[in-house]
Amino acid sequence: MSAAPFAILPADWTAHREQLRAIRRVVFIEEQGVPEALEWDELDEHCRHVLALAADGRAIGTGRLTPDGRIGRMAVLREWRDRGVGSAILQYLLLQARKAGHATAQLHAQTHALSFYARHGFTATGPEFLEASIPHRVMCINLAVQSDGPQARGR
Repeated sequence: MSAAPFAILPADWTAHREQLRAIRRVVFIEEQGVPEALEWDELDEHCRHVLALAADGRAIGTGRLTPDGRIGRMAVLREWRDRGVGSAILQYLLLQARKAGHATAQLHAQTHALSFYARHGFTATGPEFLEASIPHRVMCINLAVQSDGPQARGR
């Protein structure tokens, strides 16, 4: 049996800041044009972060869970998209939300990603809105009725 192509690990903002920031810089600031001042906030140091690492140890994806149960800053490098990395990150964050005692989790989904989150049990609520000039919708999931899903590992 060969090794998984990537691994999902908890990350500490202080210890892994450069890796986490590098992924978000490429995906949000460079690719999507999010202003740098909007990307970084005071919540990072208080969130639970996750880091996806390729077999060679390179950081390829990230996401975070805020103390109030909001999932955000999910980003996967372009060459790793559609390979299960985003799903594994999301499953890990949902597991962390359950462990933290949250009954629900919420996120602001870019409209092009609505179907991705819907496949994981999220439901869109409310109207479309702009965040960093990108169309989004609020999506929620009831954690009490969802299973933990696949273990957080590469597939």
